[in-house]
Order: sequence, then C-alpha cells, then structure tokens
Amino acid sequence: MTTTVGIVVKDGVVLATDKRVTAGYYIAHKRGEKIWKIDDHVAATMSGGVADLQSVLSFLTLRAREYKMEYKRPIPIRALVNYVSLVLFYSRPYIYLVHSIIGGVDEEEGAVLYMTDWLGTVTKERYVATGSGSPYAMGALEVEYRDDLTLEDAVNLAIKAVKAAIRNDPGSGEGIDVVTITRKEGFRRVFTAQQKIVLPE
Repeated sequence: MTTTVGIVVKDGVVLATDKRVTAGYYIAHKRGEKIWKIDDHVAATMSGGVADLQSVLSFLTLRAREYKMEYKRPIPIRALVNYVSLVLFYSRPYIYLVHSIIGGVDEEEGAVLYMTDWLGTVTKERYVATGSGSPYAMGALEVEYRDDLTLEDAVNLAIKAVKAAIRNDPGSGEGIDVVTITRKEGFRRVFTAQQKIVLPE
C-alpha cells in the first residue's frame, strides 16, 4: 500500500513517492525510501512486496553495471525494461509482487517512462501512478498534465498528485520524496518532506 508517481517531460523524468511503509493497514515504517537509483540515468519506484522489489531492482542495478563495464556506456532503458519483463514473466506461477515505474534519460529514446507489473507487462507512459493511492494521484495527473510542462511544473504536479493520495488513502502518508533525472544532471533528489501530524486539542 503506497503511492508512486512518474511524469515524463521534454527535459527529463520526475519520480515521486510517499514515505509510509505498510503491512496491510499496519504502519511498519514512516521514513521509507521508495525510489531506487539503478544508475545515474535511470531509477525505479517501489510498489508491492518489499523483498520482491529489492530482489528484482538489485538484479537490474547489477545488470546496468555489467553493461556499462562491457560496453563503456550506460545501458539503454528499453533494455532494462525488457530484462525485468522477462524475469517477471518467467517466474510464473511463483510471481514477484512488483509494480514499478522505471524512468530516465538515454541516448536512444531521450526522456522515457515505463510501467511494469508482476506479470511482466510493460507499458510506455507519459504519466502514471501505482499503489493503493494511485486512483487519487491519477485524478490530479489527468486534470493537470500537459505535453508542454516544464520540469519544474512536473515536480509541482507530482507533489500535488502524491498529496491527493495522502489525503484520501490510508495506505499512503508520512511525507513525499521527489527525484528528477535529466541528461544534464542525471539522478537528483529535488524534494523531500515529512508530513506534519496535527493532533486535536
């Protein structure tokens, strides 16, 4: 139970998540990190089973390093997505509980965003949300996304989308993390905030 958001614009990709880690409706952690840096040019969000996500994303990180060592250049994002799709598809019937947004910037596609699910399905997206809070986040994204958004606009929209989920979804909360990935600066954390809890008097 969580909320993760991805937005792609001309200048790069924005990934945003809440910070609440849950086991059902039990809050297991209040400062979870749900954005996984795979390489300087690509990252993924984490939604699903934590152990499964760590296993799959560790594999992708290792594969990205091997590719860079062998070919002396960053791995194409489409290749990473194909790898994860194969891993998830061929794990059946013992599926990984993984729902992830993979985004970044490479030489072949520029700024690009993909969503993968636990059956190995891959879709290319302009904006997307996953997790229990995704219906509320998608509501904000559907209303305000435009093809001409700047990177700063996309960061603000991602924050707004996660906030909408936090207000309405009990599985999301505690704060927001946002990263950008651009050709110029690579992976960069641009926003993090803990949610302030206001107790009734």
